[in-house]
Amino acid sequence: MPYRRQRPKKVKNDRPADEIIRDLKASRAPSASYRERSLKIHGLICAKCAREFDHKDRHLLTVHHRDGNPRNNPPDGSNWENLCVYCHEDEHSRGLLGDYFSE
Repeated sequence: MPYRRQRPKKVKNDRPADEIIRDLKASRAPSASYRERSLKIHGLICAKCAREFDHKDRHLLTVHHRDGNPRNNPPDGSNWENLCVYCHEDEHSRGLLGDYFSE
């Protein structure tokens, strides 16, 4: 028998939508702040190319999860490295390129 994805059951809820959205945003806030924690711990510098950034171009720095799991956010930052957008793209495309050439 083929696998069929079951639809989630509808839950009756009398709370207003804006209250539900506020609660959902509040519940994800601790994990969403890992970027700021990583920038504070590791500084405004790319770990791969060593390019330095300042506050006006810090949006070009991203947080790369070394183990590939974006939910693994230890408070000491041991699973993070700050990479510029170019190095981050290079890091993730290496696996794809390696898979392509190994076939």
